[in-house]
Amino acid sequence: MGDTQALRKARGAFFTPPVLSRFIVDWAVRTPRDRVLEPSCGDAGFLVAAAERLRLLGNVGAGRVDGLHGVELHAASAAAAAERLHAIGATAEIEVGDFFDVAASAGFDAVVGNPPYVRYQSFTGSARRKGLEAALAAGVRLTGLASTWAAFTVHASRFLTVDGRLGLVLPAELLTVNYAAPVRDFLLRRFARVRLIAFHERVFPGVLEEVVLLLAEGSGGAAGFEVVHVRDVAALEASGPLVEQERSPAWSPTKRSGKWSPALVDTGLLVDHDALADDGSFLPLAHWGEVYLGSVTGANDYFALTQADVAALGIASAELLPISPPGSRHLRGISFNRADWDAAVAAGGRGFLFRPGADDPSPEALRYIAAGEQREIHTAYKCRVRRPWWRVPLVRAPDLFLTYMNHRYPRLVSNEAGVHHLNSVHGVRLRAGIEGVGRELLPLAHLNSLSLLSAEVVGRAYGGGMLKLEPREAVRWLAPSPELVNAATAPLRALRAALEGAPDRAMEDVISAVDDILLSDALGLAGSGLSRIREARRQMISRRTARSGKARAAH
Repeated sequence: MGDTQALRKARGAFFTPPVLSRFIVDWAVRTPRDRVLEPSCGDAGFLVAAAERLRLLGNVGAGRVDGLHGVELHAASAAAAAERLHAIGATAEIEVGDFFDVAASAGFDAVVGNPPYVRYQSFTGSARRKGLEAALAAGVRLTGLASTWAAFTVHASRFLTVDGRLGLVLPAELLTVNYAAPVRDFLLRRFARVRLIAFHERVFPGVLEEVVLLLAEGSGGAAGFEVVHVRDVAALEASGPLVEQERSPAWSPTKRSGKWSPALVDTGLLVDHDALADDGSFLPLAHWGEVYLGSVTGANDYFALTQADVAALGIASAELLPISPPGSRHLRGISFNRADWDAAVAAGGRGFLFRPGADDPSPEALRYIAAGEQREIHTAYKCRVRRPWWRVPLVRAPDLFLTYMNHRYPRLVSNEAGVHHLNSVHGVRLRAGIEGVGRELLPLAHLNSLSLLSAEVVGRAYGGGMLKLEPREAVRWLAPSPELVNAATAPLRALRAALEGAPDRAMEDVISAVDDILLSDALGLAGSGLSRIREARRQMISRRTARSGKARAAH
């Protein structure tokens, strides 16, 4: 058809395993006269399953199954879909065009499918405008960061009858990202019952994105959503009838716009993140201070220099600024002091920021600037919009570093070296009055199971199993309150001293020791309560890291 994998990716077309199509259709289609819509139907995977389901229920009007409708942007795929359905004895109306251009008509008993998944970077121009307008028509205001599936889900719901059923394959971003908050709220307002099928293993071979199945039905006012956990697609196929019959306990966060990340753990471990801080023992990191981005150079390999670079270029120390080298591999301890910085630089780390004075660069600096222009460094986006292009704007050297791309867990590290940082890590500026205890003990105190569970909830999981914390997410990360840390000063200091004497101590042992100090001894958290928090954290880390192929147990 002249179609390629690259073209399919550009329009967000990922064809669905037949097991998923059949499962969703068998749930959504209930009578032989149901009218079924598959938006973005591709090669009609869901419509084929719907034809089989309708035939089984007795829909054989004029010898052919009818009541099937599809919309598909790609003309060749639409033609193939119509031909495929005709070959199995089904009649379908396949409209070629953009689903967002189709006026909503609430006449379908089932809307099923796998919405196109195009990230916001590529969801641009008229396509984005039409998607945002379609969502707004349903009363949902999405931000410019929303991917295609968000607007698609809202628009698709407008085609349902009052008691119709919506069955979609969606990225797990539905649960975890901030831009999906209006969609989450809309689903609970629009439908009487909302269920999610969560998988412990990847569904699409070769695709790192985690997915959930959305099963929503009826109209108006769901008290919360239900979660059914299955191991993989094979387990889903085996448990299909049970999913329809069983009603799991409904759950929703205290704030309707809150993330649904806890749904990724087994139902018995669902944790309301906001309720964790009810008694004030744990508070958002914003209570300790400000979280902010590091300096943006526009070209780290040019501006961040090694010791060997400095010697070869002959640039004077007055035109250099000591920085935490790009990345965070060297930030694995509780503190980062001058000796640690020296060691990182000696090992080849880029610990010097090229930053001559704006008015009188030295001859050596001018030669390096000229070399940068020969390499066209000055044409990079961040460089070309500043004057002069080679002088990187600085932010304040932080009290603490915060690692924001993490495989296992985020780290707070005291900046005892007093160096500046680039945007490969975040900075934390502590509030006056608590900066002393914050620098000394918060990097250790945050290594407890409740705070690390909170990081999994407020952060976002990326393909490959990475956990990312943007500043606006990090400020919601629950940390022990200053009062709790002060109350546990003596045992925390003793533990810190022990760790400095045994730097290779296993991190899970450290977390267990901090749990004993803060959660068990200081707060009196019972064994079962602590075990529940630990198991919820273990499951969330396990699900996230499983996508990287490097999953390891977290106790």
